[in-house]
Amino acid sequence: MAYVSQELKAKLAPKIKALLKKYGLKGSLAVRNNSTLVLNIKSGKIDFLESFNRLGAAEFRPAYNQFHPATKCIDVNPYHYQDHFDGKAKEFLTKVIPAMNVGNFDKSDIQTDYFHVGWYIGVNIGKWNKPYEVTA
Repeated sequence: MAYVSQELKAKLAPKIKALLKKYGLKGSLAVRNNSTLVLNIKSGKIDFLESFNRLGAAEFRPAYNQFHPATKCIDVNPYHYQDHFDGKAKEFLTKVIPAMNVGNFDKSDIQTDYFHVGWYIGVNIGKWNKPYEVTA
């Protein structure tokens, strides 16, 4: 069963906060439901929304899916972020997501509907009620 404690969050926080500072981002780390380590990014120098919307519009194929541009926030898919971001946004996520998974494991077997992970992770760019702000 997935479990993340406040002690584990405190252990992983220095590396994650150093990455936030290096890329000029403001964010916070939280534990949700004792199973998910969540990084909430509030503002910063990287324009995540522009990168996400540009790549999403380029990949849009009306026959297969619908693309809805992000206007305020993004709930980053930690498994497919490489396809949804580029440039500095992708560079940051490529470093922070592995930093959030230090010590984690995944012994899941999807075919037998068996999920066994150390903990889940989530990365939120902005929130529904407080949009992400790009700073100079």
